[in-house]
Amino acid sequence: MPPSFPHPVYDRHVLRPAYQDAQAQLFWPMLAAHQAHALMLAEQGIISPENAAAILAAVARIQAQGPDALAYQPGVEDLFFRVEQRIIQEAGPDWGGNLQVARSRNDLGQALARMALRTRLLAFFQDVLALRRSLLALAREHLATLMPGYTHTQPAQPTTFAHYLTGVRSFLVQDQERLARAYANVNRSPLGAAAFTGTGFPVDRARLARLLGFQAVIPSTHHAIGAGDHLTDVAFALQSLALGLGRVMRDLLFLATREADAIRIHPSFLQISSIMPQKRNPVVLEHLRARLSRGLGYAQAVAIQCHNIPYGDTQDIEDEIGPPLYQALDAVQESVALATAVFDTLELNRAHLARRAGEGFTTATELADALVREAGLPFRQAHQVVARLVQDALARGLSSQEVTLAMLQEAAQAVLGRSLPFTQEQLDTALDPWHFVQARKGLGGAAPQATGALLDELAEALSQDEAWLAQERDRLARAEAEREAAVARLLASQEV
Repeated sequence: MPPSFPHPVYDRHVLRPAYQDAQAQLFWPMLAAHQAHALMLAEQGIISPENAAAILAAVARIQAQGPDALAYQPGVEDLFFRVEQRIIQEAGPDWGGNLQVARSRNDLGQALARMALRTRLLAFFQDVLALRRSLLALAREHLATLMPGYTHTQPAQPTTFAHYLTGVRSFLVQDQERLARAYANVNRSPLGAAAFTGTGFPVDRARLARLLGFQAVIPSTHHAIGAGDHLTDVAFALQSLALGLGRVMRDLLFLATREADAIRIHPSFLQISSIMPQKRNPVVLEHLRARLSRGLGYAQAVAIQCHNIPYGDTQDIEDEIGPPLYQALDAVQESVALATAVFDTLELNRAHLARRAGEGFTTATELADALVREAGLPFRQAHQVVARLVQDALARGLSSQEVTLAMLQEAAQAVLGRSLPFTQEQLDTALDPWHFVQARKGLGGAAPQATGALLDELAEALSQDEAWLAQERDRLARAEAEREAAVARLLASQEV
């Protein structure tokens, strides 16, 4: 004879872990949903006020005991049935058994998962805001900190550390927008969809949504049960943030090398070698790079798991989707917190960076531009003259600081067959990395005033996002207060 339900292997690997996850994440949302449903059923005349009051009193007693009082019991399929048993025990079978009128475990489960996920998303939203605040403060501190900017991993043009960080903050703003859009999709109510076709009872889906803080109702009862796009929206937002932040960690690891000698990771994040006394390893950046990759992998697992499954009720997008989704959130949220702490304590080797900003002929573009503006050359000819000058200097083992006007004129003669109306002062100015940066004063440019203006815009965007978070948390708190007040009124009316 095969073992009775549940098979011990199924119990160990499926039911027990799923129950424990639900106990940790869904207990309080479940009781809130029970309150809302009982209230709505009474308000719509589907059950009597006395019946609703008995259910609400039972829910209150379960609330008071907390989730630990509902330990896993083999043979009880999930937390929903465990709680339902307790409500029936507390309220009696005639009244307790009516809680599931006009509702299925399908629409309830979808609602609870969305409620738990939105809580996590708001916490993560706050952490990303903290990272943006940290980067804003650091960028304002380094508006005039020269450094070499890189393309193809090679020194390309002088820039400032603030200009680099402004780029980082810009993609974080977009990632925050992705999170907000994902949150809006998550925070829609499936309640009233029942199994997936709706219900014959005159339920008020909008009332249920309002009592539980949902911003909208999912109109299609089929989509309310079969939807997976809210899960992939979250996964895609996490992927984007992990990708962008991972690239920044790669940059910081390079800047932290002895060869680059550009940044100083705080000693609280350094680890020593067991054999090499001189080593001070910036391992926090390695952990960040790896953890972001881990989050990226978990988020990709969510997308893959949602691929090519039936469009309807399926465990693929119910209990089974929770672990990789929350693991992705955990990994990326931990990474954001770590990155914030790193940036909060980061120091730069400013003098060294300023020296290196002009090395390797990184100001050659500005010299070509100067020949266009001040010597009247077409840009392509100016580019050819400067390229010849750089080649000649490198062949002689000279740096950009050692280039002379005579060398420029030699290059012009070789390329154009004539000399140029240009002075040594103009040449020195064009090759100066600080002049290079100051000249880039257009929108989003590296000049301190241009970067500062963009930082002001990004600061305003940060303030707006902070205000949205505060308003959304307040809205959810007001929905909870409205529900609790309605529960109290109904119980008082029935003297329970």
